[in-house]
Amino acid sequence: MKKSFLGVLIVLAVSIVVVVIGLVLFLDSIVKKGLETVGPKITQVSIKVDAVNLSLLSGAAKVKGLVVGNPQAYKTPQAISIGAADVGVSPLSVFSDKIVVRSVLVEAADITFEGGLGGNNLSKIMDNVNAIAKNGGTASTNTTAKAADEPGRKFEVDDLLITGARVHVSLTGMSGRELTLPLPDIHLTNLGKNNTGITAADLTRRVLGAITTAAVKAVANASTDIGKSAGNLGKDAGKAVGQGVNKVTRGIGGLFKK
Repeated sequence: MKKSFLGVLIVLAVSIVVVVIGLVLFLDSIVKKGLETVGPKITQVSIKVDAVNLSLLSGAAKVKGLVVGNPQAYKTPQAISIGAADVGVSPLSVFSDKIVVRSVLVEAADITFEGGLGGNNLSKIMDNVNAIAKNGGTASTNTTAKAADEPGRKFEVDDLLITGARVHVSLTGMSGRELTLPLPDIHLTNLGKNNTGITAADLTRRVLGAITTAAVKAVANASTDIGKSAGNLGKDAGKAVGQGVNKVTRGIGGLFKK
């Protein structure tokens, strides 16, 4: 009896060790796959990640080469490109229903604002995210929402800082010309800091909404320079650019109402 019981304990211990080793070896690829699978279900655009490096012991993680694609019909190759992001995670939370992210630092992100009178790429992605987030990321009659909610994980992000970002502006009527503008720091705190946390869809909405708002404000503030750039194309083109900026600016308030 004792030998049998001892044998069961040994098998159980070995199994636990194997599982832990498996998690350590493959957790990076699991996180990478999660970003590339769940992300597109929320945004309805492609999301690619070059690599994810995560240390369970320290909770330090680095996401490398994250690229958010553009909706169909937009010509620029991507909406957002991030060379690297440093993330601090509470290690034990990785195995719980709520993943606690202590800090996120994104430096020198490249954001593309493409559009004109008919809308822009960032607002289009926001529309896609809002369609999921308005249901709280929970299952609904929307099959996309159901798919996005499958992992069932909630999130808490204590501190998120995006610094040194630039927005590349490509407005209709500028004949493919691009204007690059600096963005002020984007600092978000205490996202989902409660017992339940927030869904991946709502977290995406908050972060992408802040990025979109900052980009739109930068475009609006630089409307005079944009108008001058378009002026060489003719008065009508310059007028169209000005109208486009005004329309986009008015849309800031509606980003979070959906």
